[in-house]
Amino acid sequence: MPQRATKIVATLGPASNTPEMLEAMIRAGVNVVRLNFSHGKAQDHIDRAEMVREAAQRAGREVGIMADLQGPKIRVGKFAEGKVMLEPGQPFVLDASRSALGDIQGVGLDYKELPRDVKAGDTLLLNDGLIVLTVDKVIGPAVHTTVKMGGELSNNKGINKQGGGLTAPALTAKDMEDIKTAMSLKADYVAVSFPKNATDMELARQLCNMAGESMGHRPALIAKIERAEAIPELANILKVSDGIMVARGDLAVEVGNATVPGLQKHMIKLARQMDKVVITATQMMESMIVNPVPTRAEVSDVANAVLDGTDAVMLSAETAAGKYPLETVMEMANICHEAEKTDYDPLEDDFVGAHFTRIDQAIAMGALFTAHHLKAKAIVALTESGSTALWMSRHSVRMPIYAVTSSLSAQRKMTLYRNVRPLFMDTSADRDTALADVEAHLKSRGIVQTGDLYAITVGEPMGQPGGTNTLKLCRAS
Repeated sequence: MPQRATKIVATLGPASNTPEMLEAMIRAGVNVVRLNFSHGKAQDHIDRAEMVREAAQRAGREVGIMADLQGPKIRVGKFAEGKVMLEPGQPFVLDASRSALGDIQGVGLDYKELPRDVKAGDTLLLNDGLIVLTVDKVIGPAVHTTVKMGGELSNNKGINKQGGGLTAPALTAKDMEDIKTAMSLKADYVAVSFPKNATDMELARQLCNMAGESMGHRPALIAKIERAEAIPELANILKVSDGIMVARGDLAVEVGNATVPGLQKHMIKLARQMDKVVITATQMMESMIVNPVPTRAEVSDVANAVLDGTDAVMLSAETAAGKYPLETVMEMANICHEAEKTDYDPLEDDFVGAHFTRIDQAIAMGALFTAHHLKAKAIVALTESGSTALWMSRHSVRMPIYAVTSSLSAQRKMTLYRNVRPLFMDTSADRDTALADVEAHLKSRGIVQTGDLYAITVGEPMGQPGGTNTLKLCRAS
């Protein structure tokens, strides 16, 4: 398997929910496994997490686990016959008080606050924007609409408001319970659905830290950017999160398909500038749910996300429910590898006007610059928290960054960082012994050979998070 910088997140589901398939997918290039908390019970997720850890051990590499919270269910209710066919021009009522099953005249709502959130003239988009309704009036709990764009509407399809503005909180009672489950299985990342602002993410962090306290576990938090309101708040959301997900499905419905590619580039760029991770998601290899090869448009889509500098690309239904989960991972890994061969922006451009206020950050940047100009074989960061490796990974260099850590939690978090290969190793010995052990480790893995130059960053005294203060250039003996 060729080495690549961009990481792959794969969603677990019926198509990939066996130890054999999971191991094969990890060997093929999966770096982080996503558990979708929209489906299944708490015990299902605990069992799956255990299966992921065991499969990773058999494959001989560590993978991260991401718990993806469901978020608010902004959906229509159920229909008497499972679905209706809506025609343009016909009236249709969304009624929060309706308990009877839906029909061609109207349907109930899972989301009871909808009548308070909309007014005459608003546009509602159902089923990922395939059905468009115009709001005529709101009478008490009933939203009276006219069908603008018709089609088949079936049970529990999602509702979006064009331009955003639905007040549903990002964290539901279910999400709060699911956070406890996610902490019990020591999820490395928790993805929060539909955050509108920094406060939503701060609440999620508080709940995660409280739930994980007894185990001494603190996950990293990913904000899924899928609401129109989140766009102007992006910098504030990034400040209090560890990363973002460019969740293109719901976002496209709210802001329009044509707006999303530009937003994607902006989000990836801003995340990297703010030293945060970024995942690009939704319909990346959608056709491979049923076909053994991707379309050329999908290949371009994945490659463009890689060229934009995304840390990871994500597979959803393709690996959860598709016919070709393993082939999809292999195709995606190959596209990433080929896209990365394209010339990077000159590293020097990243340093123009840059200001470093921390010693460890300055050392990380110094290592990149020096290793790049001396054409070193590798950059090695001895890191407790992983922050040195994260800073290095925000810049494009053609050599791999090996992050050596004695923290299993840090190793698993770093599985998501672009161009970082996390290695677990006891570094508690004195500095000289630790450095000799690291070199022996690198040589045994074939990363460096005798005579190769590599750069290494380390903190003195050893073992203190945030203490990186030394850059050493070594020639392997």
